[in-house]
Amino acid sequence: MNKGVLIGIAGASASGKTLVAKTIMEKLGSTEAVMIQEDSYYKDLSDIPLSERSGKNFDHPDAFDHDLLVEHMKHLIQGKSISHPIYDYKTHSRKPESKTVGPHRLIILEGILILSVPQLREIMDIRVFIDTAPDICFIRRLQRDIKERGRTVESVIEQYNGTVRPMYFQFIEPSKRTAHIIIPRGGKNLVAIDILTAKIESLLRSE
Repeated sequence: MNKGVLIGIAGASASGKTLVAKTIMEKLGSTEAVMIQEDSYYKDLSDIPLSERSGKNFDHPDAFDHDLLVEHMKHLIQGKSISHPIYDYKTHSRKPESKTVGPHRLIILEGILILSVPQLREIMDIRVFIDTAPDICFIRRLQRDIKERGRTVESVIEQYNGTVRPMYFQFIEPSKRTAHIIIPRGGKNLVAIDILTAKIESLLRSE
């Protein structure tokens, strides 16, 4: 199998990273593409009481097992399979089971902090940053966390003010400077996505 192509898509929480990744995969129509989410590589907090887990800073680089993520991305690029962890947002812990992923020709990695990790940046073929206004991101995050992750309005606001917003300006926003491509407005920017998709197609043909 040819070497895999790795595309990194970063940006603030709820900026539209997943939508951009899914749109690219739909446009390519490839069964050999896979999307990997950085969130799946949150460190397992099952060793601390459940009541204390929600107070952790989930937007700091130390919250993620980036070493394992780097190892898995290298394996996928090399045409190997990985045992992908499954994360439970409600309990802030990894499920005991994992899923086998790979090999794939195109790997799309999306996450808030992936461009802040040098070991990940250096193995990416294209680095993308989704640049969406913070107020839009907050509204989307509020709606998502209440609907999909069982959070209350108060807890989402407290977490946003306490860690999400400060960590964005400390780690995520500065990583924009390392991107090859910056896409304003996320998944709504179809022109930018078309240009990115054409470049990915070119990479896949050349590998």
